[in-house]
Amino acid sequence: METLRKLEILADAAKYDASCASSGAGKRDSKKSGGIGSTEGSGICHSYTPDGRCVSLLKILLTNFCIYDCAYCVNRVSSNVPRARFRVAEVVALTLDFYKRNYIEGLFLSSGIIRSADYTMEHMVEVARQLREEHRYAGYIHLKTIPEASPELLAAAGKYADRLSINVELPTEAGLAAFAPEKTMPTIRGAMGELRWRIEESKEERARPSVVATPHRSAQKRAPKFAPAGQSTQMIVGADGASDRDILTTSDQLYGNYHMRRVYYSAFSPIPDASKALPLQPPPLQREHRLYQADWLLRFYGYGIEEITDTTQDGMLDLDIDPKMAWALRHPEQFPVDLNLAPKELLLRVPGLGVRNVKRVLMARRHGRLRVADVARLRAPMRKLLPFVQLLDHHPHRRLDDPASLRASLAPPPRQGSLFGESLAS
Repeated sequence: METLRKLEILADAAKYDASCASSGAGKRDSKKSGGIGSTEGSGICHSYTPDGRCVSLLKILLTNFCIYDCAYCVNRVSSNVPRARFRVAEVVALTLDFYKRNYIEGLFLSSGIIRSADYTMEHMVEVARQLREEHRYAGYIHLKTIPEASPELLAAAGKYADRLSINVELPTEAGLAAFAPEKTMPTIRGAMGELRWRIEESKEERARPSVVATPHRSAQKRAPKFAPAGQSTQMIVGADGASDRDILTTSDQLYGNYHMRRVYYSAFSPIPDASKALPLQPPPLQREHRLYQADWLLRFYGYGIEEITDTTQDGMLDLDIDPKMAWALRHPEQFPVDLNLAPKELLLRVPGLGVRNVKRVLMARRHGRLRVADVARLRAPMRKLLPFVQLLDHHPHRRLDDPASLRASLAPPPRQGSLFGESLAS
């Protein structure tokens, strides 16, 4: 099979993996080494997948052959799809060729399982090794690691990759047992724990003072980095019956127990020859969006799981308004917040105020009391903000006495989809 046809098949097969962002990589270039590539990203062109996703990584599978039969996966062993497999040398050559043409800033490599987890992982690690050691490639590398692989192979992967990721697949152990019987939650969590331990050990060793060379003692080399951009994971949303509360609870545990850099949420997409146990329709894409917003509240705004999912909708997030607004409307007794007096923790609860604007408010009020015009200069969404705040020249009065009416005024009106496929964003 020609390389171009393989690329067409294996790039399309990789599009379902959302956890491929290159954020968190340290700065590195090859000017001094005489190699190729950098993680600076200057001058990098972005390419677009057929479904509109913007990517700047060569995002492919080593192969879409797989011995597993996960019901939600288009590449499962029982799926009737075209199959292809790259040789190690082909992936290396494609990465270098695309980088030299300024199409990409790095490589995201995943794979189906062929023969065994160790056999597959060996080939993926060899791709990264050849790029780093034989071609002195300094660009970004993200490897999707296989939880069943040996600890030695996980260690080798972290030696060459900037980021490693292991998909938790589904948010609950029951869902995983039902739809991916070859995979187990203890194995996945065990591999995540192995990566966390190695990442933290590497950081601790590199933080120790280095030994300076003397006439009687040679200099001590710094410990090598291990996956300096950390680890991430991904969950499929809407394939099983897990609620948003279940999903966010699992995410919160992953952030706390394994120090994940990111948890990605991927809306289930119906696949050919699907199991009858799977839903016929995908979940609303807005659900995926609301989960990302709720994830942000957990990580950066100090919200707890119960606060975000404290609804009468069986643990599901409101699709019409964002989770922060939903919390504010459920707790009108907390508002209005006086922007001239409230502490940072309370300012972060105000709809329309993000972390950056909260910092700006705190800085601005050192020089005088804030008015509506002062806040407007922050380019905050005033329509969303004003019902919940008090300023020197503004008070919402009794708007918060009727949360249902306020919600109706803030929620976007329902829109009829076009029969002719016109974009609703236009």
